[in-house]
Amino acid sequence: MGEMHYSKPGAGDRFPPTRLSAIVSARAEDPDERQRAFETIISAYWKPVYKYIRLKWYRTGEDAQDLTQSFFAQAIEKRFFDSYDPSKSRFRTFVRICLDGFLANEDKAAKRIKRGGNVQTLSLDFEAAEGELRATREPAAPVGEDFFDREWTRSLFSLALDSFRKKCEQSGKQIQFNMFERYYLSEDDSKPGYQRLSSEFEVPTTSVTNYLAFGRREFRKALLEHLQELTSTDEEFRREARSLLGQEP
Repeated sequence: MGEMHYSKPGAGDRFPPTRLSAIVSARAEDPDERQRAFETIISAYWKPVYKYIRLKWYRTGEDAQDLTQSFFAQAIEKRFFDSYDPSKSRFRTFVRICLDGFLANEDKAAKRIKRGGNVQTLSLDFEAAEGELRATREPAAPVGEDFFDREWTRSLFSLALDSFRKKCEQSGKQIQFNMFERYYLSEDDSKPGYQRLSSEFEVPTTSVTNYLAFGRREFRKALLEHLQELTSTDEEFRREARSLLGQEP
């Protein structure tokens, strides 16, 4: 998927009903609940972690794969995230700090946990992450917190887009998704006009207006749903939503 050129949606819809926070569930005593929570966290964070290791710590692709696997395996085994305090930092900042600490001791960690060792290997599409790195310009400044935050945002938007796509496929609204993608996710900064979309999709211009409004609303809803899973308190959720959308959720 190309770089997302997405306009911030309006504030017409309130945020979705509260969902169970994966960050809270990662502290649960029930191992199945804890595992599901980590799967949610990993789905949003593995690409930022991998890319950060590649560019910040100057690791090869193979080493970065091993270290990404090792980091999350250690996070699960040692319960890294139990000590997270939302009043002190964002969760994404906490993850990055944990990662930096882990990498500072990577020689020791790499000996304990290697891909194919005595822990379950996560199924992660490292090839896709490498493709994204190749398609992205080399950062002008040294890689740091800003880079990790941008990649986390990219990952979250991708998860929301995938959820929106699946919902449209299940409800027979592929044309709405395709038009949203055509209008907002072009490879460059240009957008087709409504008349052009009307012609391309063979629908009236009024339908273009309605379809794009539907797309903005449903994508925003999916984005906020994923964000709620990845925050631990209402205040943290609202703070992150303001950061992503520039407005109250």
